[in-house]
Amino acid sequence: MGRTGAQIITEYLVRERVPYAVGLCGHGDLGLLDALVERTDEIRTISVHHESIAGFVADAYYRVAHQPLATFTSCGPGSANMPIALGSALMDDSAFLAITGNVPTSQFNRGPFQESGRHFQADFPSAVRPYVKRSFQATRADQLPLMLRQAFSQMRGGRPGPVHLDVPLDVFVEQTDEPVPEPADWDTARVSQPAAGRAELDAACELIRDAGRVVIVAGSGVEGSEAEAELLAFAHEHRFPVATSPLGKSGFPSSDALSLGTTGRNGTFQANHAARNADLVLAFGTRFDDRATSSWLPGYTYSFPPTKLVHVHLDSLELGRNFPPTVGIHASPREVLRQLRERLPEFAPDAQVTEKRRRWLDELAEAKAKWVQHIEPHDYSDAKPIRPERVLAELRDVLPGDGILLSDVGVHHNWIVQNWRTDAARTLLQSWGFASMGFGVGGVMGAHLAAPDRPAVAVVGDGGFLMFPGAVATAVEYDLPAVWVVWNNRGFMSIRDQQKLYFGADRQLATSFADTSGAPYSADFAAMARSMGGEGLTVTDPADLGSAFKTAIDLRRPVVVDVRVDDAVGLPAAATWELPPLSHPEPSFGWPDA
Repeated sequence: MGRTGAQIITEYLVRERVPYAVGLCGHGDLGLLDALVERTDEIRTISVHHESIAGFVADAYYRVAHQPLATFTSCGPGSANMPIALGSALMDDSAFLAITGNVPTSQFNRGPFQESGRHFQADFPSAVRPYVKRSFQATRADQLPLMLRQAFSQMRGGRPGPVHLDVPLDVFVEQTDEPVPEPADWDTARVSQPAAGRAELDAACELIRDAGRVVIVAGSGVEGSEAEAELLAFAHEHRFPVATSPLGKSGFPSSDALSLGTTGRNGTFQANHAARNADLVLAFGTRFDDRATSSWLPGYTYSFPPTKLVHVHLDSLELGRNFPPTVGIHASPREVLRQLRERLPEFAPDAQVTEKRRRWLDELAEAKAKWVQHIEPHDYSDAKPIRPERVLAELRDVLPGDGILLSDVGVHHNWIVQNWRTDAARTLLQSWGFASMGFGVGGVMGAHLAAPDRPAVAVVGDGGFLMFPGAVATAVEYDLPAVWVVWNNRGFMSIRDQQKLYFGADRQLATSFADTSGAPYSADFAAMARSMGGEGLTVTDPADLGSAFKTAIDLRRPVVVDVRVDDAVGLPAAATWELPPLSHPEPSFGWPDA
């Protein structure tokens, strides 16, 4: 007996061991929902209150578990809410299958309800084209088996990313005898781990042998290729200091003596000092974006040349995109680190280089001590309103080492990149490249689903939380113990601060929350959470932070902690960021380099 198109989809998802389908109903995906009813014991359906949240749940789930989920949305505006989440996943190498319903094929070009068809019939794939690795549109049910197995191969293969499957309503319900493929027969779970060739590996080893001032820069590709253990071993074997990109922050333990913290405008002094003064940078899985590099301005974060660069990336397009590699290696960071561990001992440095490396570590230890002395006094400040550093220090004290912190987008994200300490892989999740507000608001539920025995906490701005407050209702409905810490500073303060910096203190508009009298405005986020069935706490005294955070985590229920944070405290800057043609600000600490 044949299967409907929707039954083919659900059968294939089950065979791929996809545990959740997350989405929002509409007439365009009715057929899929009907098929999911039959498989509730094998794949759980989670209904959200905004389509973007479905994408953020799937994105965060993949970042923790390295297993894609499926999302479902209806035609027209429902699926048009997906690019925010798809862009976040694509830019940060996260994968999920986005299934969008569409109008029946018999109605193509007739302008039925919610057809995107002004320029081409049922043209929703064009709406998401910039935000997915590949888009498929099935116009017959017998096309689905091929599309599904190709979609899963493409999601996982090479650089991970989301894939889109668009299905007209009639294709969900029409039947076909086309068999459903077995994923194992097609090796759809294969993850690409190409290695370096012998010539480029030896060229890298020669550069390392002759360099006294070496620094490793670990990007998110280290976590993506599950290379954390190889990186730690390689760094320790050769005593090479390690900086990370902001997105790769949890790929190397913050407590390790060789850890320098993150590079770029929100990074640490010692990481930027090391990167711009090194003889050789060994970069693994980083794309050298503008915020991680001081907008590529020479001498602020990097100095290529004279610094030499060995750049390893799974995507060949990233090699030479922003900096010229002395040796560019199109390969997996994990495999190259493994190869270097085997091969590099044959390239022993001479005594002069060894001594230079010893002095280099002393120099960086001194830089790190200066930075800690500059920032640490504020970690437990009793100032009111509450200082940003105190919020993160108290949360770090309470959240277990394997607990997962998600950062939404806003000024709090900058503080997290600079100050948060991570000692376990994949415990800090961020929307970096696309910087989608709402990632943390929805993603905290995906993190919990991926690791239900570990607490998951999202730090979100009041602006971002107000965009998607319905996430609390979803967490209540499905009994997900998500914790949201609302960084309540009454506005979009990262943008307000840029207005003040670039255009003047009296040029602020549409960035601070205020009522018609000009008085600061804040929603009551704790009351909002309680109105949806969750718990809500409000903190205005820094002495109450630790107990509030502990209570929120221990309750094992959806909890919103509304923290009133000082909006006037600026982040220490050890590097810069440029918005051409506006002049970039000079770093506020350690500049010019001593």
